[in-house]
Amino acid sequence: MRRRIYWLLPNLASARRTMDDLLLARIGERHIHFVGREDADLTGLHAANLLQTSDVIRASEMGIFVGGAAGAVIGGVAAVVLSPTGESPQWGIAAVLGMLGAAFGAWTSSMIGVSVPSQRLKRFAPAIAQGQLLLMVDVPRSRMAEVEARLQALHPEARHEGIEPNIPAFP
Repeated sequence: MRRRIYWLLPNLASARRTMDDLLLARIGERHIHFVGREDADLTGLHAANLLQTSDVIRASEMGIFVGGAAGAVIGGVAAVVLSPTGESPQWGIAAVLGMLGAAFGAWTSSMIGVSVPSQRLKRFAPAIAQGQLLLMVDVPRSRMAEVEARLQALHPEARHEGIEPNIPAFP
């Protein structure tokens, strides 16, 4: 199980040195993510991707729930209304429409979620707008203290911004 550690770095040079130090500490590049302003040149850094900077995952989860529930309700009504008199309702319609509703809900809500900034990163928006860079490092629980101490010792200009106990499975 990994935990995500947040650090704010004042400039690009500091971010590059921090990236090098994390790689030397045997933290894989895929576990190091940087977020900066849209005009920031993140060359040489592992920039955070859309899954980490938008609310696409949370939106998809909500779409699955709402779409699946709506599809199941519509399917249930259709099963009862469309069944011939004297026969039992065809509940398979409800299941199929529930699955189709979940798929449609996930797809449509993910299209919306891509354009919504991540709620997890909302508190860092003012610092990023001022030109600072956000570093997100996903480290095993057993190495958290070691990585935090290393960054604090080697990068006093960086500001520790906390730990997120539950990182999403995908990003």
